[in-house]
Amino acid sequence: MLFPGLAEPYDTTPVLRARLLLQPAQGRSGSKVQQTKVCTMGLFTGRKGLVLGIANERSIAWAITENLHREGAEMGFTHMPDAGDRPKNQNKVAKLVDPIGSKFLLPMDVCNDEHINAVVAKAAETFGRIDFIVHSIAFAPPADLTGPTWACSRNGFKTAMEISAYSLLAVAGAARKQNVLSSDASILTLTYFGGEEVIPGYNLMGICKAALECSVRYLASELGPEGVRVNAISAGPVKTVSAMGVGDFDDMLKLYAGISPMRRNITADEVGRTAMAMLSNLTSGITGEILHVDCGFSVMGAPPADFFTPPAQST
Repeated sequence: MLFPGLAEPYDTTPVLRARLLLQPAQGRSGSKVQQTKVCTMGLFTGRKGLVLGIANERSIAWAITENLHREGAEMGFTHMPDAGDRPKNQNKVAKLVDPIGSKFLLPMDVCNDEHINAVVAKAAETFGRIDFIVHSIAFAPPADLTGPTWACSRNGFKTAMEISAYSLLAVAGAARKQNVLSSDASILTLTYFGGEEVIPGYNLMGICKAALECSVRYLASELGPEGVRVNAISAGPVKTVSAMGVGDFDDMLKLYAGISPMRRNITADEVGRTAMAMLSNLTSGITGEILHVDCGFSVMGAPPADFFTPPAQST
């Protein structure tokens, strides 16, 4: 497609291909032949970053990682600290990231500033400057998450808010203080529509996501003068470990498929591809945004007429 000010069409395909004409080489018969080699350069070739929040292969953070890896990104990762001598969490993440060339894998408790500073310092030691941070971290104690918001405990609220919202500020702050962010870095976090409107069953986490989204806007304003962008993706429901902690999750999937304009649920890969674009310079003019990847569910003010039509009986 043509963009204003560009004389030639601009290819927005994620993979950029450059043809290199090599010097004449001797053929089998001794004659000189012209060889052309196709060199593929990914959108993230030469770009480096941190991915925080992979739990297993069903994590949205892993779907984002797969897309970044395909485009040539170099990455460091974290995992939840393990209790005792069995490195269960470390092994789960290592099994995924080691085969794709992980530059490091460190434990990180986002309630511990020393852990956060150590991860950022390792990124600085490994990469110098980093071009992106993926923040995909949220938690609420099950007893406080599954009940009504008025019944959540004081400590449960503090824990949920510290891990799910404050952790973004803590990570961004550590990166800023250690001067590790490049001049066009991008920070991306994951949120959900329950932070904007009431979603029964999302409860306490909805309050945390509202705080997270507000944090995105303030960070975007404060880091923007340095060229750093901060955005969030509001993803529709995807079956992940954390999502399964939300009450009536299967009913939520049915509701989304029935109401969304596209009449289906999203996939983790759709979130991964969108995140890859938001972290790249293809979206260099976007910051402070909450981008919905939900097949349009968030634009619906009421269910469509066919939502109330019972499925036709097969004969």
